[in-house]
Amino acid sequence: MTRVVYYARYSTDKQSASSIEDQFRLCEEFATREKWAVIGSYHDAAISGSGMTLRPGIQALLRDAQAGAFDVVLAEALDRISRDQADVATLFKRLSFEGIAIITLAEGAINELHVGLKGTMNALYIKTIARNTHRGLLGRVMKGKSGGGLCYGYRALKKVDANFEPVRGDREIITEESEVICRIFRAFAAGQSPRSIAVELNGEGVPGPKGRAWSDTTIRGHVSRGTGVLNNELYAGILVWNRQRFIKDPITEKRVSRPNPEHLWIRTEVPELRIVPDDLWQAVRARQKEIAAKVGLCPANTREGRARRLHLANRPMSLLSGLLSCGCCGGKIGIIVNGRFGCLNHSRRGTCENNRTIMREKAEARVLSGLQERLVTSEVVAEAVQAFAKEVKRLNQTWRVQSAADRKALGKVERAIAGIMAAIEDGMYQSSMKARLVSLEGQKVDIMARLGEAPPDVPNVHPDIASHYRRNVERFTEALDDPDGGKEATEALRSLIGGIVFTPGEKRGEVHITLRGELMGILDVANDVSGKKEGRLMTAGEAGPRNQPK
Repeated sequence: MTRVVYYARYSTDKQSASSIEDQFRLCEEFATREKWAVIGSYHDAAISGSGMTLRPGIQALLRDAQAGAFDVVLAEALDRISRDQADVATLFKRLSFEGIAIITLAEGAINELHVGLKGTMNALYIKTIARNTHRGLLGRVMKGKSGGGLCYGYRALKKVDANFEPVRGDREIITEESEVICRIFRAFAAGQSPRSIAVELNGEGVPGPKGRAWSDTTIRGHVSRGTGVLNNELYAGILVWNRQRFIKDPITEKRVSRPNPEHLWIRTEVPELRIVPDDLWQAVRARQKEIAAKVGLCPANTREGRARRLHLANRPMSLLSGLLSCGCCGGKIGIIVNGRFGCLNHSRRGTCENNRTIMREKAEARVLSGLQERLVTSEVVAEAVQAFAKEVKRLNQTWRVQSAADRKALGKVERAIAGIMAAIEDGMYQSSMKARLVSLEGQKVDIMARLGEAPPDVPNVHPDIASHYRRNVERFTEALDDPDGGKEATEALRSLIGGIVFTPGEKRGEVHITLRGELMGILDVANDVSGKKEGRLMTAGEAGPRNQPK
């Protein structure tokens, strides 16, 4: 007997949660007429049909399809499965490979023709929705209403029209937050830096946007993009819309922003929403121009600006970037000024007391020294590997016991499924059998997933691991300055580092650096092999001489 599963989805375009039940009811009627055995159902609620990667229901369906749990996927229409042409084609290929058919109530059995034509129509439908939505928002913005989203200083107004329909897009000023905004503008115009303003506000306990702490970037923002408190034209009574557009990344299916040309921006005067007086707004603009002239900033649309962006895009990755943390607050350590590492929470927000900084070159030298001399010794590695082997042995024993029990349980489940299927084929179908089959199939998938998990292998350790490791680290260190091999050397060295913690010492300018190593990376480098790092076990050591000042 044909085993079938249902799939249903509803998005947010004028649909409700009852749509799922409606789709399942129609599928149930069709399956009953065809006398199919219903194995289960899958659904995704309030999720767009323009992508499948982030949909838990469709991902569970694909996992069970690989396990051979059913023969047919039944849905109301192809656009309920996906409106994305590439996703429909991919799903069709994957299910066809598993010998599973897709049947919809609207199109019937899906084949390559449906995938091509219907997929194209659905893709055009998505673009039509986006175009109509954009047009509707444009009309709302031209009337001085919000085009979506709120910024600091305003709240949304809840109104209804004569027909008691909600009226969207109206905002009002929050008095307390507007006072903070004016205070920021006055302080900056008077010569105070964004960092100083942020530290002052955080010190007084003034909540920032979305209740977070203030930072210099929140206040300063980006002049040309109109971001940051000081550049928000709404505070000057000008509503700016369509600065950017959002497109979906085809790999992650997450939305990413792209700036629009300035001639596409829509500006509408909304004097009732003005917070900052014109003289104060102009004073801030004048000071921003003075600062830009002093530091020689390149406008983004000039030849120099484009060259600078190209340089930054192709800049080699720092040896320590993304690996540093503050020992006081746990926040990120980054370049503060003039090539010096420091706590970003202290520098930008004033919420951390760690005011110590250290030159990037000195920090990298101490970390390399720690990698070469202090992090790995024969005794340290031998102890770490012994602990790792002991843990793997325990996991192996547990896995063997669990596997024996799982294999026994799997046989029992498969016999129960076979018994129910035999009864159904003999015409003894009962409605309770469906629920029992779904439960048994779920148990089978869980058991097979556990049986497919293999325990990690104990790494092979070279007898002279410490000297091998040290020679390879020296080789990577020498290659850091090589234009051709520097990137590979940086990546190789970074694979040895689990984390780096910066902690202030007792003496003035003193910085302690604690380096934690990645055992599997260390073993790979010591043995001069590359491969997938299955397990993770950390060894710790101090990088460089203790109490070394900056």
